[in-house]
Amino acid sequence: MAMQIADSVSLSVSDAKARAAAARDNLRTEPRAVRIVIIALAVTFLTVFVVLPLVVVFAHAFSKGILAYLAALAEPEALAAIRLTLLVAAISVGLNLVFGLVAAWAIAKFDFPGKTFLITLIDLPFSVSPVISGLVFVLLFGAQGYFGGWLRDHDIQILFAVPGIALATTFVTFPFVARALIPLMQEQGTQEEEAAISLGASGLQTFFRVTLPNIKWGVLYGVLLCNARAMGEFGAVSVVSGHIRGETNTMPLLVEILYNEYHFVAAFAIASLLAMLALITLIAKTVLERHLDEGYAGDH
Repeated sequence: MAMQIADSVSLSVSDAKARAAAARDNLRTEPRAVRIVIIALAVTFLTVFVVLPLVVVFAHAFSKGILAYLAALAEPEALAAIRLTLLVAAISVGLNLVFGLVAAWAIAKFDFPGKTFLITLIDLPFSVSPVISGLVFVLLFGAQGYFGGWLRDHDIQILFAVPGIALATTFVTFPFVARALIPLMQEQGTQEEEAAISLGASGLQTFFRVTLPNIKWGVLYGVLLCNARAMGEFGAVSVVSGHIRGETNTMPLLVEILYNEYHFVAAFAIASLLAMLALITLIAKTVLERHLDEGYAGDH
């Protein structure tokens, strides 16, 4: 009887494997012409909307030679915009890293009232236009805003200064770290943390010695996306910056100003830096996704 059961199980497994193999073969039975057309459409789409714009940016940036390119990047306005962009990105990424870790830890490891509402709030910047978020900060901290009088009396400058730009950038980028960590931490569960606590580890020891090592690739992935968005943000920053030349113009804002003033080489030189950031982000994103996939495979 046991032999019959074992044989039937073996046959069932073999049948399942055969059906899976047949299904994979069926996926490859499209006519060769259809496969060629599909691949050609995909390649054409990527060429027109991704490759060609990048080529145009670099071609215009170097159209007058490498010396003109370097001279455009060495302009005081360009250097000020690069420094401001890096500063704002560092502030927003640092704040969002802390928020993302805390929010992901709370959502993935605990059940509490308002959990669904917190997840909705995290997704809010994805559904709100960056321009609208910038206007919200104007209503809060502008001269006629809710806190404008108090800020003026205490000589505190939020709008048209680094704090306002950092606030707007932080708002539009804060979902990235949390959204990269929440599914990863939910997939890992709470067994390892519970085991560490049962052995006498404190909450902080459990986080730094158990949780954080398990999510390190997810943290890097979220930080990468957050940094790329922070350095390329235009809409919200444009509203709160005031476009003060040499002071509150980030790289995207400076690109617009230079292009409108017909300084095409300088505009595309700054744009090429953002394009290189996009390429580096794409490569790093691919590497991190591979590590994340390996982590998921190892867990299972």
